[in-house]
Amino acid sequence: MNELQEALKFGLEKSFEDVVAKLENNIKANANGVDIIAGTKKDPIVKDSDKIPIDHFFMDGVYVREMKMYKGTAVVGAIHKHLHMCFLLKGHLTVASKIGVREYIAPCFIIAEPGEKRVLYSHEDSLWYNVHKNPDGLQIKDIIELEKQIIAVSYEEYEQYKTR
Repeated sequence: MNELQEALKFGLEKSFEDVVAKLENNIKANANGVDIIAGTKKDPIVKDSDKIPIDHFFMDGVYVREMKMYKGTAVVGAIHKHLHMCFLLKGHLTVASKIGVREYIAPCFIIAEPGEKRVLYSHEDSLWYNVHKNPDGLQIKDIIELEKQIIAVSYEEYEQYKTR
């Protein structure tokens, strides 16, 4: 997180996408499934684990993803395809995105723009919620299918999505 903050503070010759891709590649290179957890080519989105417990809630046309982040945890998020809201209901996070590095202390919310990817760092145990539409008003409860609808695993995939 410090490396990302410094790069953003002094202006980037490279884009945020380049910096976060480098950070994500470093995390993946050091991931051991115990202390450092990262997505893989086969399963690019981090699922529920002891280090990052994730719960899912479904209601009419809405999907809510709850992520518990323990103190000292960093997460590189996915690229979201749609406008949605994130709520921090407990804790203290630093969030880096293409708009900069900001600190959030619960309770608060973030409006997440389409195409944004964020890096989150938890200064203390935190509860983070993403609230998404359940695509087309369907009641999809298959998480893998939902993820295909709401996130892109790369900027290239997101650009292809936008041009459809």
